[in-house]
Amino acid sequence: MALIVQKFGGTSVKDTNRIKNVASRVGKYRLRGDQVVTVVSAMGGVTDNLIRLASEINPLPSEREMDMLLSTGEQTTIALLAMALHSLDLPAVSLTGAQAGIVTDGVHSKAKIRNITPKQVHAMLDEGNVVIVAGFQGQTTDGRITTLGRGGSDLTAIALASALKADLCQIYTDVDGVYTADPRIVPDACKLDEISYDEMLEMAATGAKVMQSRSVEFAKKFNVKFEVRSSLNNNPGTIVTEETDSMEAVVIRGVALDKNQAKVTLVGVPDQPGMAARVFSSLAKAAINIDMIVQNISHGTATPATDLSFTVDKPDLAKARQVIGELQSEIQFAETIADEDIAKVSVVGVGMRTHSGVAAQVFEMLGENGINIEMISTSEIKISVVVKGAKGEEATRALHTAFLGEET
Repeated sequence: MALIVQKFGGTSVKDTNRIKNVASRVGKYRLRGDQVVTVVSAMGGVTDNLIRLASEINPLPSEREMDMLLSTGEQTTIALLAMALHSLDLPAVSLTGAQAGIVTDGVHSKAKIRNITPKQVHAMLDEGNVVIVAGFQGQTTDGRITTLGRGGSDLTAIALASALKADLCQIYTDVDGVYTADPRIVPDACKLDEISYDEMLEMAATGAKVMQSRSVEFAKKFNVKFEVRSSLNNNPGTIVTEETDSMEAVVIRGVALDKNQAKVTLVGVPDQPGMAARVFSSLAKAAINIDMIVQNISHGTATPATDLSFTVDKPDLAKARQVIGELQSEIQFAETIADEDIAKVSVVGVGMRTHSGVAAQVFEMLGENGINIEMISTSEIKISVVVKGAKGEEATRALHTAFLGEET
């Protein structure tokens, strides 16, 4: 008998037929004697609809109330899945994140898990139940419901697998595993049999929609090996695990595209020590994550000044502009320019540590295709560039062909 944690995303439970399919899949594991904990997301489209409803009421709603609202999506799914398992004569019980013992900090909409005390989960399993847990949510020590950010159900599953010391963790989605690129954009992308935590972390952080980056980071920290696979078939998926020496033989593991970022530029920031610190400290206090940063001398100004550009997730743009607006009179920069028409394209691979010339090849390929680069960011195993939004998919295909065309 094994203890298995399975997570099913929004597309896997998008309607009642899909929920019945999940119940059937979960039931097969339970009937062979395994203990099963199932983490589910809200039904496909539900979260977006709740956000739309909130925006019709208030363009900048309270984050506390948004967490209260959005947490209802997963709670709907856990109850429906429990009912589906009951219809198969399988004992099942649904639990909210709080009931499952998930304790978070107090940062609404982007809460971090502080600890998990899964006593109730263990008790329900020992009684023979399939335990269904609402993903994406937890509760503070003073009883406030919080959410973990978009894609937080992945984090719920990985964290529960660690806390429960599960034998297996499976992340079910609508694709067969992790691909070298999004197959909807690059038709000849191929599925990877395995990928390292670091590569998966960079792929997730740079736009690959298969996994949330925080969940991969958690898995690496606590050494939770997991499999990404499809809920629509029985094909083997992609194993995400520790890096091995053989992985470095492949220079580039994949190419990722992120269209969910916006660029903010502060024009004419006084060229004085500490200005960038004041800007980014204020954004950090507002729990706004910054990705790429570029600073350069602003020409044509009477006094020394710089232009400071950075990228944020599009949902954070309005809040970022509000924070920056409050700083303008204090810092005395000229204006703020926001651009949502951008795309971030990244090449990722642990082999970049031991192979030179990757950056040059990236820039050459984009230049040959007439694609202008607006921003550049690098790490030991990643190169990211920001281009115009309309050029994002073209850049992704060009780089995939350059680095992975012969393999696929």
